[in-house]
Formats: sequence, structure tokens, C-alpha cells
Amino acid sequence: MRAFGRAIRHEWLLEEGMTFLNHGSFGATPRRVLAAQRRWRVAMERQPLRFFMQEADPALQAVRADLAELIGARPNDLGFVDNATTGANAVFRSLDLGPGDELIAAGHIYPAVDHAMAYAARRAGATLSRVEVPFPLHDGGEVVQRIEDALSERTRLLVVDHVSSATALVLPVARIVEVARRKRVPVLVDGAHAPGMLPLDLDGLGADYYIGNCHKWLCSAKGCGFLWTRADRQADLHPTVISLFHPEGYPREFDWTGTKDYTAWLSLSEALAFHRELGPERVRTYNHDLVLEGGRLCADAWGLPLPTSPELVGSILALPCPVPCSGDKEGCDALRAALWRDHRVEVMPVPAGGRPWLRVSAQVYNDLDEFRRLAQVLA
Repeated sequence: MRAFGRAIRHEWLLEEGMTFLNHGSFGATPRRVLAAQRRWRVAMERQPLRFFMQEADPALQAVRADLAELIGARPNDLGFVDNATTGANAVFRSLDLGPGDELIAAGHIYPAVDHAMAYAARRAGATLSRVEVPFPLHDGGEVVQRIEDALSERTRLLVVDHVSSATALVLPVARIVEVARRKRVPVLVDGAHAPGMLPLDLDGLGADYYIGNCHKWLCSAKGCGFLWTRADRQADLHPTVISLFHPEGYPREFDWTGTKDYTAWLSLSEALAFHRELGPERVRTYNHDLVLEGGRLCADAWGLPLPTSPELVGSILALPCPVPCSGDKEGCDALRAALWRDHRVEVMPVPAGGRPWLRVSAQVYNDLDEFRRLAQVLA
């Protein structure tokens, strides 16, 4: 059994001498996955026609099946996309919206997805409404009730985070989907952080659409995400770029949107193999326990309370900020830059509810000493 923490950090290219508690922003790709991606790139350049016309497609189908097994899905329900935002855009652009229709964004939605929803609503003359999720939050039931109260016969799509980006809340998406289905409202779950952080059963969840990133907690190469779509929603769903595979329908038309570097998708199987070797449940448990223990250590050192309960925590946690900082993006960006410049500490300060929070992440290469370092720096 592989030891975690400092003992496994060499599997990544991470710089020595830094306190890196920000895996959640962009992930970090292990050396072996980068090596697999390089092998695919060499194959692509040694004989481009053979690669694109003979080798890439069957390899991609094998990767699709590999990923489907991990996340509880049928392979043909998965379309590959560059990232979760790309998948969200495909859904929004495929909706048949008109004046009087409504899109609802629930919770602390990721800004890029919020922008895409606003764009789709504006072009169609529809309305974008937002359901506020309080933070701090200790009871997910309050979120379910707020969403249920907001849904109406005008609602054409509900978008809800599985794990909120800024505030790191694991929302009760199964209960939210159940409420929405009773009201005949389609649901897109933004699971950008969820693959590798949480156990997934997409077939059993009951959502209409689910988007996820593999470059975060599954540690794939950058530019690797997926869009899961329920079978009865697939006929009207298309990628944002219509290309050669369009006549073949979902998910095949997502496989080819023009000549590009497909090696992030193709090397995903190496990332999944690494994840299986480490043990998916063991990884989830280690990261969850570490971020909670480290979060409590910091909060105790600063004399501040944790903003949420353990059942709403995955592998990231938003801690109250113990130092003066304006509760806007400019203030948070300045604090992040100062922590790196002065202490070589990397965390993600985020504004939420008019105040700053420190979003910290735990991945298997982290250990409690890094949280001790953070607590000391800001004490």
C-alpha cells in the first residue's frame, strides 16, 4: 500500500520548498500521466494520418469505457469535452429557449458557467434567476428547500453545483434532482470538482446532464473533461463546434470538433490506472480527513469557527480569513500574491457573502505539516 503525503509527492513535478494547498484550482498532473501524454504526442507526429485516421478513435473509445466504469455511467452517454465549462456551453446552446422561459442557477455558481447562462438567456429573451445559498452553511436541507421554492412551470433548466467552487460545499444533489424531477424541471449538475473527490453513480443520480473535469481530482492532463447526458436528452444536444462527426450524433460528434491535440483525453486511462492503484476510496478518505483536520487546526490557531459541517465537505474547505482583507476579488488576489511572495504558500482566497475566505485543498501529496505552516503564517 502506497504511503501518502511527502512519501508520494515525487510522483508530481511540484516545486520543492512550497506549501501547496491549492490543488482545487487547476489540479496537478503526475509524471506518469505526462509521460503517457508525451507518448501519444510522439505517435501523433510520427505519422499524423495513421494517428488521426486509424489509431486515435479506437483508443478514445477504450478511454470512454474506462471512465464510464469509474463514474457509474454507460459509455455511450459520455461525450468528451475540454473542460466542464465547455460541456455547460454545449447544453445551454442546445436549449430551445424563448421569451418568458427561465434558467435558474443555484448556489455559488462558477463565474464562467454563470456568464454562459446569462449569454444564452439574453440571446433568447429568457430570464436568468439565481437561488442564493447561505454561507456559512451547516444544513444542506436549507438549500433543497430554497431551490424547490424557486422552481416554476417557466423553468427550462436548473443548474446546481455538486461541489461549489468558491465555498467548497458538497451539495445534496440527489435530493435536489429528485425535487426538480417532481416539478418536471431538467437539471444540469456542475460536477467540475467531483470526479475523484466523491463517489459517483451518474446513471443512478437521475439528472439530465452532468459535467465534470478530470484534470482536478483525477489528475489527468489539462483539457480533459466530460459531459454525461441522459439518453432521452441526447438527440437535441450538440457540441458548440459542429464538425465532421455531426451526422453520427451523440456522443460521437463530441469526439471530433476539428484537428486538435487529443492527447489529454487519450492519456486519461493512465490517470485512471494511477487512481485505481492508489485506491479511489482510500484517496477520498485521506483527502477528506486531511482537509478537515488541517482546517480545524488552522481555525483553532486563529480562534475562528469552521463554516460548515463535515458531511458538506469533500477534499476542499473554505476557512474564515484571519487577516485584514477586503471581501472583493481585488483584495483576495492581493492576499494570494502576498502569501506566495512572502511565504511560498499557495492557497486560494475567495470572496463570498461580502467577506474573504481561504479555500484550501487536500490531495494525497499533501500532509498536515502544510496546514501547520499555513496556520503559523497567518496566526
